[in-house]
Amino acid sequence: MVSELAYRMSDNSRLLRRLFDERVRQHGLTAAQARLLLSLDHFPGENQAFYADRLEIEPITLTRIVDRMEEAAWLERRADPDDRRARILHLTAKSRRIVQTLRETLDEMMEEVLSGMDATERQTLEMLNDRIGDNLVKARSRELIDG
Repeated sequence: MVSELAYRMSDNSRLLRRLFDERVRQHGLTAAQARLLLSLDHFPGENQAFYADRLEIEPITLTRIVDRMEEAAWLERRADPDDRRARILHLTAKSRRIVQTLRETLDEMMEEVLSGMDATERQTLEMLNDRIGDNLVKARSRELIDG
């Protein structure tokens, strides 16, 4: 039972990621670019290492993505006042418009994904998903400490 649930959760995550990739591609963005823009909006004022970790990509890969997006005026780098080697990433006016469009696209996508669930079921799902996330963070912390 538990292993079947783990498989279904993992498979649903894969399917959701694939749907996300398809939807953001309609806006001329790669999944990594869209995730970076959404992360910048959700967690503003962080350095590149923070976003590389959030996106689970190597820092050099993020640097290449940021280089292209900065050239296209989607974001800008500013010096980190606390670390002269680091750069803080910021959205631009141009990217704020696409972030709003991305959020609307994701809201529509999630309405499709959650269709057939009433408000109580959605609230329960959100609560359980938060609890699972907390448990995953704890499990990962233990792994890092133990090993």
